[in-house]
Amino acid sequence: MNLTRETQLGQVARWLTCSRILLYPEEKPDFQIMRAYLGGRATLPSPKRTQQDAPEEQANNEKSAEEGPVDEAIESDGSEDALETEIKSAQDSAALSRITSRCDMSKQEASRPIDPAKISDGTILVTWYATDDLENPQICSFWPKFNVVFQMYQYVVVVYMGSAIYLASGPQFMEVFRASQSVASLGLGLHVLGYGIGPLVLSPLSERPAIGRNPPYMISCPLFVIISQPTAFVDDVHGFMVLRFLQGLFGSPCIATTSASLGDTANLLHLSYLIMGLEIAGFIGPALGPITAGFAIVVTGCHWFMWELSWASGPSFIIFLLFLPETSTPTVLYRRADRLRNLTGNPNIKSESETVQSIPSPSQLTYDALVIPWKISTLDPAILLISMYTGLVYAVFYLFSEVCPLVFVDIYGMNLGQIGLVFLSVTIGVTMAGIFLFCFLHFYVNHRMRVKGFEGPEQWLLPAVVASFVIPVGLFIFGWCS
Repeated sequence: MNLTRETQLGQVARWLTCSRILLYPEEKPDFQIMRAYLGGRATLPSPKRTQQDAPEEQANNEKSAEEGPVDEAIESDGSEDALETEIKSAQDSAALSRITSRCDMSKQEASRPIDPAKISDGTILVTWYATDDLENPQICSFWPKFNVVFQMYQYVVVVYMGSAIYLASGPQFMEVFRASQSVASLGLGLHVLGYGIGPLVLSPLSERPAIGRNPPYMISCPLFVIISQPTAFVDDVHGFMVLRFLQGLFGSPCIATTSASLGDTANLLHLSYLIMGLEIAGFIGPALGPITAGFAIVVTGCHWFMWELSWASGPSFIIFLLFLPETSTPTVLYRRADRLRNLTGNPNIKSESETVQSIPSPSQLTYDALVIPWKISTLDPAILLISMYTGLVYAVFYLFSEVCPLVFVDIYGMNLGQIGLVFLSVTIGVTMAGIFLFCFLHFYVNHRMRVKGFEGPEQWLLPAVVASFVIPVGLFIFGWCS
């Protein structure tokens, strides 16, 4: 994976120069296209090939050309449903082997070419050129993967910090804006409401192969930074609340899309560790917010926390712009298919997503982006229950955040800076939970997966059953000690 070329800045540079710089393999003069994309079959030239191997390879290619194409088209009755069945059949073997192949991918040494599947209407489905194709985000080297993971984690910490960083300014906010306790609590509640609505609107766009993962980040992240500026100046309580909601809305892709970005680069065994780290970052962010703002607000006023949020989120956007590559496999293959069509002039070369997903009308795109996520979230019982439980956990966590100033200021006499230190207990708690969860994943889930294969996602929910008893216990202890 070429990090410079795959970043948003690299794509803009290619567009400005009409694709004269940061060339893809298909755009280079020495690129040798596989014969399968031309109607025949050929092998992918090995980078370690010697000159003695060349005559033998040429003879093999000539022999295969005389014998004719070996790709077999799948019979079909021509209907749209049958065509989708063909495409699914052509990809089933790769899809079913993904679980084992992704687990053992790092152990593969020999490079083998991968011939594209061909269906009965003449469509050639673009895939990876070889088992070690470096354009595949799943098998790129360690540092590109680390780059993606690091950026997702820091993005989550910054955005989640934006929710709880407001808590330290609560007493001063009520004094400056002459607001009641109930109105002041909306500064947190509306921000979290934006978190909940945003993924249903913005995150589905990242699943469109023509869009990919990066554009939603590149749209929402700068808007999150920009909105932080007027929020630091506004003196009207209504305008402040609207801006806080918009902050949560444009920061929300970190909730859903970041986990998808991690899934693009990690195999099934490693993905659980990365998601665990993402959840820990999601709790560390709100814990750091009151600490960073508490002591400063005492001196500089209740608007100061928004400047701190701008200073944290601005560099995050710059890092995204410069170093975040496109990781969506359907998007990478979608763009590869377009380059191969331009190279060969063959309109039948398509990615799987192009054959399954036709170009939607604006109304269909709106329906898919705004209605389908709501239907899935409400009509699927499993997703509905998990969503409700997750919402309950969020409610308990942020309710605890609202109660902290009431308890530790009114009863224990702490100032705003000292209240922030109370939230360090959250980092201790998630660290302890992370250690337990790591052991569970490593010694139970992943061990069983290596031995028996993938047994279903329910096995990952077992720690949540135990934790569901711990939450009310913690609330009772907090209530008794207050």
